[in-house]
Amino acid sequence: MAPDPNSASGSGTRDETSVKVPAKDPKKKDEKKDEDLSEEDLALKQQLELYVERVQDPDPGLQKVALESMRQEIRTSTSSMTSVPKPLKFLRPHYGTLKAYYETMGDSDLKKYLADILSVLALTMSAEGERESLKYRLLGSEGDIGSWGHEYVRNLAGEIAQEYTKRQSDEAPIDDLMELVQEIVAFHMKHNAEPEAVDLLMEVEDLDLLVEHVDSTNFKRTCLYLTSAARYLPGPDDMLVLDIAYMIYLKFEEYPNALQIALFLDNLQYVKQIFTSCDDLLRKKQFCYILARHGVSFELDDDMVADDDDRYVLQDIINNIRFSEGYLTLARDIEVMEPKSPEDIYKAHLLDGRASAGASVDSARQNLAATFVNAFVNAGFGQDKLMTVPSDASSGASANWLFKNKEHGKMSAAASLGMILLWDVDSGLAQIDKYFHSTDNHVIAGALLGVGIINCGVRNDCDPALALLDDYVNKEDPSVRIGAIMGLGIAYAGTQNDQIRSKLTAILNDAKAPLDVIAFSAISLGLIYVGSCNEEVAQAIIFALMDRSESELGEPLTRFLPLGLGLLYLGKQESVEATAEVSKTFNDKIRKYCDMTLLSCAYAGTGNVLKVQNLLGHCAQHLEKGETHQGPAVLGIAMVAMAEELGVEMAIRSLEHLLQYGEQNIRRAVPLALGLLCISNPKVNVMDTLSRLSHDTDSEVAMAAVISLGLIGAGTNNARIAGMLRNLSSYYYKDANLLFCVRIAQGLVHLGKGLLTLNPYHSDRFLLSPTSLAGIVIMLFACLDMKAIIVGKYHYVLYFLALAMQPRMLMTVDEHLKPLSVPVRVGQAVDVVGQAGRPKTITGFQTHSTPVLLAAGDRAELATEKYIPLSPILEGYVILKENPEYREEH
Repeated sequence: MAPDPNSASGSGTRDETSVKVPAKDPKKKDEKKDEDLSEEDLALKQQLELYVERVQDPDPGLQKVALESMRQEIRTSTSSMTSVPKPLKFLRPHYGTLKAYYETMGDSDLKKYLADILSVLALTMSAEGERESLKYRLLGSEGDIGSWGHEYVRNLAGEIAQEYTKRQSDEAPIDDLMELVQEIVAFHMKHNAEPEAVDLLMEVEDLDLLVEHVDSTNFKRTCLYLTSAARYLPGPDDMLVLDIAYMIYLKFEEYPNALQIALFLDNLQYVKQIFTSCDDLLRKKQFCYILARHGVSFELDDDMVADDDDRYVLQDIINNIRFSEGYLTLARDIEVMEPKSPEDIYKAHLLDGRASAGASVDSARQNLAATFVNAFVNAGFGQDKLMTVPSDASSGASANWLFKNKEHGKMSAAASLGMILLWDVDSGLAQIDKYFHSTDNHVIAGALLGVGIINCGVRNDCDPALALLDDYVNKEDPSVRIGAIMGLGIAYAGTQNDQIRSKLTAILNDAKAPLDVIAFSAISLGLIYVGSCNEEVAQAIIFALMDRSESELGEPLTRFLPLGLGLLYLGKQESVEATAEVSKTFNDKIRKYCDMTLLSCAYAGTGNVLKVQNLLGHCAQHLEKGETHQGPAVLGIAMVAMAEELGVEMAIRSLEHLLQYGEQNIRRAVPLALGLLCISNPKVNVMDTLSRLSHDTDSEVAMAAVISLGLIGAGTNNARIAGMLRNLSSYYYKDANLLFCVRIAQGLVHLGKGLLTLNPYHSDRFLLSPTSLAGIVIMLFACLDMKAIIVGKYHYVLYFLALAMQPRMLMTVDEHLKPLSVPVRVGQAVDVVGQAGRPKTITGFQTHSTPVLLAAGDRAELATEKYIPLSPILEGYVILKENPEYREEH
């Protein structure tokens, strides 16, 4: 329409109604109009009317001149954004005349010329839905469409999309359309309108064309648009779009981005392909850091890394062997190595008299709470003030603390040593060894669990965890067995280890095994085979569920069986359907519960709107007391919707409604769902809702709300939440159960002294780590029945959170993987998808030198040109190589 480059977008906001209606009685209108027109406009109008008459002249020579001039006028006219260009305006009354004359012309070049002009006129003239612009375009002369201006091209693209759907339903040929699409895509890609090109290709279902049209200047923006759009597309389109993005990244050797897409698609073939196509060892090390953060167990082979020594180094990075070292470097740099005691966290001196008076009594319950707080706060630091007291006290104090806990409390206390020594396998196993010689079964059970926690996320060739725990799985004492089974689940999450599978499936089929042992076996199997859709494991769990008696099905722990089954299909969408069919044959008591759990897990992190609606439908029913399946449905809403920011906001609002209208069993789950949606990301509105619910009359709701306050503040040291929890501790000083929950929440808020996060999303909130999510989900499902599990004797379920603990840091390392301090800017991430030019990706930044902590929604960028980062996303470990073109400024 407007050929002038300055008015490139043409009449973008034209007033449809006034434009589309042809003048009813042109005579009267014209007389009126003529008086308003300036002289040059009048001249132009008469000129154009003359051209229209000349076009209908029998002499082809005159026709050609007239068409040329008309074309020239249209192309050179400029107009403001809001008005129609003058020539088009004056030619409107003649649109019909020219159309009629066109039909009478014989085939010739002139006829094509006229078709071109009619196509442009149709832009403002044709009736809605006629697609005349496209019709005449296809009849017109071949050649450059861009010269008629952006608006014309955009209009054509819109008409092509409609025409395409129509022809698809009539099964008509589309070759002529596709040629035009080629031209339009080339035009858009040249003029920085990548999103428009992608949209058109999606409409005509031919995204493969994109790969030919991208070049090194625009591939990043194209791929950014593709990956962001994929979140909102229905399957299987989303996977296709990501596939194309992967191809484009591979074509331009942008391997780290390709790797992220490969992980998002959970396609290990692609990961192998990236390792084989890239021949730079340093970049491969960076890939390994990305894989390690994602928590995939991945074996390198000769094709991927030829040299043996190099391969060991890379495999060690994937296996997180030196993970603890890096974390402690961060802690030293930020100067938080000093161990903290639970009292430092409670800050009782800030409260009034009455609360602190009751606290002086040494109750087992208080000590158990202190055990957890101590474990969470000093997680991974390797030293604390309760368990790892130096040996010159002749192992007095740590043993003392252990025995300040009653029976099953000792199990959590011994295991807390594992949490303090998190990721540090060598010195950790040595320190925890002393508990294996204990005569108390609970202590041994705790030590076994501790071994699992130390090995969480760290793989080792000699499998120390398996060697230590293997013998204890089939011992007599149920708590020892649970310790060993849960330890294996945490240590080998996501590894799909066959040896453990045969061991644990045997327990599931054992009729004599106690219910709790069976429940924890199912959970551990679900963790080890998370997202693998493994049929044998699924069958073992299904049979175990079918063998349960009526009375057992009512037990809270039985509900771990469907959860273990769900974890096998975590995020795997349709793959769950066969198993879901089988679950319809279960006993009535557990059938719906199983159904909801499978649905929630299978679509976790997909953002699938239809599934959220389905789950909301289940929550809307008002049922009598005994129904348990609405709890997982509420959690399911959060699990599915957590995929992207918009979904999170909408889910938070839906959960508000459930609070107002839902039955008791729904209200108990809502705080937990809110906790999952904003995990380690304390949003003020959610914080206020939870604060309100923490004073609820129903103690289960209050307990869930308190734990969730801990979850949304996990590892943030958020002062406001810490203050709320302090006040709650004095408010509930007489209620042992609620006080216990408040203490746990206080421990979570100060997780790792503020260096850790529980957020399962990483890489700019693009990738979801399956093992992290699994750990959080198990803990939340346990919280659906606070009294039986968390406040009961299975409180050690809280240690499943170890799976989700990750340092929220950016650590830059040099080519030899030694820490390297460089200045970085850290600020709020800004979404720049589809914006023109090179917009800033962060706002409100501060400059620090690495290592630095990143809060939720923060993004970092290097503040120096001296180094080039090998990963496009600055998070976790990033390798920097020196920039060869950098010159020091004097």
